[in-house]
Amino acid sequence: MKMKLVYPRWPKLDRQTEFHLPPHGPAVFAATVPAEVDLVFTDENLEPIDFDDSADLVGISTMLSCQLPRAFEVAKAFRQRGIPVIFGGIATMLHAEEVSEHADSIFLGEAEGRFGAVIDDFQKGQLKKVYDYMDNPPSLDLVGTARREILNRDIYNYRGVQMLDLVHASRGCKFDCFPCCTGFLGGKKFRPRPIDKVIEEMEAIQNNRLFIVDNSLAQDREWLIDLFTAMAPLKKKWVSHPILDDEKVLKLAADAGAWYVYQAVFDTSDVIRDRIRRFKDHGIGVEGTIILGTDDQTEDDIKRLVDFLMEVELDIAEFTILTPFPHSPIRQQLEAEGRILSNNWLDYSADKVVFQPRNMTPEKLQELYYYAWDTFYADGGHQLKMGELFKQVIRREMEDGTYRRYNPKKRRAFPQKKTEQ
Repeated sequence: MKMKLVYPRWPKLDRQTEFHLPPHGPAVFAATVPAEVDLVFTDENLEPIDFDDSADLVGISTMLSCQLPRAFEVAKAFRQRGIPVIFGGIATMLHAEEVSEHADSIFLGEAEGRFGAVIDDFQKGQLKKVYDYMDNPPSLDLVGTARREILNRDIYNYRGVQMLDLVHASRGCKFDCFPCCTGFLGGKKFRPRPIDKVIEEMEAIQNNRLFIVDNSLAQDREWLIDLFTAMAPLKKKWVSHPILDDEKVLKLAADAGAWYVYQAVFDTSDVIRDRIRRFKDHGIGVEGTIILGTDDQTEDDIKRLVDFLMEVELDIAEFTILTPFPHSPIRQQLEAEGRILSNNWLDYSADKVVFQPRNMTPEKLQELYYYAWDTFYADGGHQLKMGELFKQVIRREMEDGTYRRYNPKKRRAFPQKKTEQ
């Protein structure tokens, strides 16, 4: 049988340079699909969907709430042709009841060890409306190497620079932060993959630059020590979400190739200032992830925060507007207080105000969002600052002999000749 897997397009963050990483969810899911299924993948953010392509079953992979309006259009087009559609992914789990209205079936939870049974049901003509494994995650021993071969490698580059490959070493998160849905999606318990399986997957990735997409690399000190020690011989260069602020862990992370880290910056305290400094002292760049519109922020607070980011010489800043995604702690609070202004999921792109802020009007918060981007990047746009980070990693790669140029015609990276270094 043939299964067509689609990753619908979505509106990109206003003011940020548009770039496209190879999607992780579809590649991880593809590893759970039985080998006898002919699986083809389309990332609509970079490729058009061929709606005339023959398929027995269409899978729609959704990550973001703002993908859903387009995902529903895609599903309708295939269903009108008599092709059944199954939805899965993060946004499907967050909006399960609504998504079910647009699908023949939905899959909730993690697919390892489970999706083969879905294919069996489909082939018997017994596809269920809902497959719900949300409360029963599989053993992470079942997580195999993502099937990155389904991706069209030619399209994931920016101005000739190959984008990072995504990989994960754990699931779940014990922190349950107020704007985050991870506690609902992956559970509030840290669930690490076997380190030897993680290293095996990293070794299989030809790209030298990785994005470790775990929700946090600050959950288990001893596991991090073991992971970074095992990663060091690979000489990969990688990006991640926050790393535990611990001297030994940071040293090992740097030795293992930590390139830069996404660090939430929520105030102008010495705690944040010192944490940024320690990352930089270890040669690790910092991209600040800054949420605007929290209940403790006034207009002056936001302006002081932008000044602070420039003062501490943050490498890059990504400003977003607080967005109350379903099943997040902040959503529950704002719903209880009657402060949700819109449930138009297309506007849940983290650059639009969809709730009533406590200390300002929605219009003022939207204005401050643009102020933050324009002020921080006044002396050099997002592209230039990202370019500086890429220059740093290229220098490090050339020093340790791992620098690779990407040849799109051959769809692979290859080592730079010494005469060209």
